[in-house]
Amino acid sequence: MKIVLPGGTGQVGGVLRRALAAAGHEAVVLTRHPERDGEVPWDGRTLGPWVEAVDGSDVVINLAGRSVSCRYTDENLRAMMDSRVDSARVVGEAIAAARKPPRVWLQMSTATIYAHRFDAPNDEVTGAIGGDEPGLPGYWSYSVEIARNWEREQERAATPDTRKVALRSAMVMSPDRGGVFDYLLWLARLGLGGPVAGGAQYVSWIHDRDFVRAVEFLIDRDDITGPVNLAAPGPLPQREFMRALRGAWGMPVWLPATRWMAEVGAFVLRSDTELLLKSRRVVPGRLRDAGFTFEYGAWPSAAADLVRRTRQTRRMRQTRQPLRMQRARR
Repeated sequence: MKIVLPGGTGQVGGVLRRALAAAGHEAVVLTRHPERDGEVPWDGRTLGPWVEAVDGSDVVINLAGRSVSCRYTDENLRAMMDSRVDSARVVGEAIAAARKPPRVWLQMSTATIYAHRFDAPNDEVTGAIGGDEPGLPGYWSYSVEIARNWEREQERAATPDTRKVALRSAMVMSPDRGGVFDYLLWLARLGLGGPVAGGAQYVSWIHDRDFVRAVEFLIDRDDITGPVNLAAPGPLPQREFMRALRGAWGMPVWLPATRWMAEVGAFVLRSDTELLLKSRRVVPGRLRDAGFTFEYGAWPSAAADLVRRTRQTRRMRQTRQPLRMQRARR
């Protein structure tokens, strides 16, 4: 298949790109800064020569959007909104104008669309959409509004010959450097992987291999449209999540963090506490109902695999380093 990945240069794009290539598919990445074979320039806002990659393709998986790993200033929040809405709109326009449109358009969304809650899990049918929970920071509601508008742009696109699915994805855990798992493991290795603000807030996640398998599953299932939660069936409180990660790495030491400590840490790391403090208790209702099975449904086994792969990658880097030094001396 020919699969087009707008915004496919980030962590999730890298996960998909490697898997698609390994399966023998042709992956075309739309990016503002093309550097490799298979990358095509676009600006994420306007139609251009890149539409030729969409016309005649089999699948479009739109991953475009400004990274959420930043301070949630008004400027950055607006950039998050615009980059997601604009890219979804222009992808819809390209599909609508195609002589031979793709048969399916998978549009990245986010599990952040659901309410901050502890009492019950959120699936696609009974889950509570967030935005009006009392006592929460106002920008948390704006994050939900970003997700709503993101999905709405796909819904309103006039693409009658293309099936549309919105991927309400939890955090995709992969051993890639700079990804969310890399950051969490770094905290655990430093002994800082304890409960944050009590640690009762739920963490929803999905192993990278299950993420790829779920995407492949949704491409093949012509009967599934609309929002689908991409999250492992075992969300768990943050204190238990980090305990399992510490155990996988073999770190017996840990320090808890209060809310104000989390604020300071997020400021230093140029990130935001919503990523740590919002309770995302999301479960994959539609995937399970459709018969999808998870290889990594429980976090301890997923963490053990990710730690093993991280260590393996580091050993490979350490092996290559002396070889590079030897070549440099020659």
